[in-house]
Amino acid sequence: MRIIIVRHGEPNYEKDCLTPLGIRQAKAVAKRLADEGIEEIYSSPMGRARETAQETADLLGFGEVKIVDFMHELAWGTVGGPLYGDGHPWMISDEMVNEGWDLNRTDWKTHPGFINNRIVKEIEHVEEQTDVWLSTLGYQREGLYYRNVHEDDKQHTIALFCHGGSSTAMLARMLNLTFPYLCATLHLGHTGIATIRFTRRPGELCIPTMDLMGDERHKIGVD
Repeated sequence: MRIIIVRHGEPNYEKDCLTPLGIRQAKAVAKRLADEGIEEIYSSPMGRARETAQETADLLGFGEVKIVDFMHELAWGTVGGPLYGDGHPWMISDEMVNEGWDLNRTDWKTHPGFINNRIVKEIEHVEEQTDVWLSTLGYQREGLYYRNVHEDDKQHTIALFCHGGSSTAMLARMLNLTFPYLCATLHLGHTGIATIRFTRRPGELCIPTMDLMGDERHKIGVD
């Protein structure tokens, strides 16, 4: 199975919709995805992601975009204690680098930027629900890895339209990396694409393979 993860187009955050440029980006990424063999389209429940997904659904003749509620954008901010900056995770990850932190430390949640930050609970929710969602797609978590429980070895491809924060949390879970590490190393621009591939062999245990990260070639001449 391949999961094509796409960040939404340029948004009007206040209205939770796409800007005119965001609409052009969404149309461009739809054309980019047209030959990928996508069988199902999923989206965050938020307007900017759904509008982006709908452009691909319309181009491919899909009648339905399936909503994945837990993939809404993550919220950050203090839960009652001191917090670095306003709790923005990408700013915190950059600060951790400046402080010389190892971003792969398993105790990253104890850093002052995260210990009182509401985003930690939201990340944990995405991690938990990622495994639940993958199990419905035929991949069950066992320890650090995923077992293919399909009966055939057909390569299925799906697309998921979501957000920078929730996609980073999902990828961190799938790849057994820390959230701050991916914040620092993976920056998906508007309609940026990341492609993750799982084993096709029934019964096999695997860690997903990163086929593509941060592709924005479809935006050339659009932005």
